Order: sequence, then C-alpha cells, then structure tokens
Amino acid sequence: MKTINFVLSGLGGQGILFLTRVLAQCALDKGIPVLGAETHGMAQRGGSVVSHLRTGDVESSLVREGTAHFLLALEENEAYRNLAVLSEKGTLCVNASGNPFPKDSVRPYLEKMKIQSRALPVGKIALELNAPLAANSGLLGVFAALENTPFAKADIRATIARLSPKRFQDLNLKVFDACLEKTSAT
Repeated sequence: MKTINFVLSGLGGQGILFLTRVLAQCALDKGIPVLGAETHGMAQRGGSVVSHLRTGDVESSLVREGTAHFLLALEENEAYRNLAVLSEKGTLCVNASGNPFPKDSVRPYLEKMKIQSRALPVGKIALELNAPLAANSGLLGVFAALENTPFAKADIRATIARLSPKRFQDLNLKVFDACLEKTSAT
C-alpha cells in the first residue's frame, strides 16, 4: 500500500488537530492504515503547532524532512517555516492573506523542487461568512480542490460533517464549500 505523508502546521487555536482528524478518518474510511504524531509546542499561547500524519504501510509516525507529499499550513509563516518537510513535487496548501504568495525569495526554491502551491485567504473567507473558527475547514476545501489528493471531495466533506461538533457543522461545511469553489475556479 502506497505511503502518503502529510504535515499540517499553524498556530495554537487554529484547529490543526481537527484537520488531522479529518484526513486520518478519510484514510481509515478507505481501509488505509494511519499513524500520526502531534507537536503542540506553545499551542495554548498561539505558538507553533505541527501535526504529522502518515497513511499506508508505515512503521513510524514522524514525517522526515524532504518526504511530505502534502503540507497544509493555516498560517503563512508556518508554511515557510515547514517548507523543508516537502518532497520534490510535493504540494503546499496555505492560508495566505492579501500578500502575493509565495514571497519572491521563496519562489526559486518552489520551482527548483517542483512544489505545487495553492494559496487562499481562508481565514478572511471564514470571517466574511461569520465563521472565524472554521478556517481549518476552508483549508480542507483548498486541499479537496487539488487533482492529486488521495481523497474524494465528497468524502472529505462528509467527514467534516461527521466529525464537526453539531453547533459548528453548518459553518464548517459553508466555509469548506466556499473555499473549494474559489480554489476550483482558479
């Protein structure tokens, strides 16, 4: 069974663990084995949070540098900080607001490594939809719009619905759908 490595990063309180749970459950629903590890750091004080998720035939939960197929970052600086985990031809999905992404200084590295990047201001979109805590679901919408994702859009959406606390379910799905649509249109 093919191994797929994910690294998810952001700041404490952004919902990295929910992102990880959704992707892990999508794999489990397909009968794919999952191993994961979370590094909380200063999560309670808005510090860096990184989660590793490996699917397929794996023996270790940590994703080594240069081996991640996907990096999902809920904060732009966390995307830059964790770029080295991506493998050649890896994929980066990032919550990037207003500024052109990537920075000019990073563009040559992405090109050299043939890293595909998708950036969308998912935090801003979530705020506009009165769902500021649902930016993580928006980033899953960006991920679901990719052609090379191992999970179907409908499966990701259904998993978000199933794992969301009831009071956040509609908001999570609304932000997911909006970000999926915006990413698919580009």
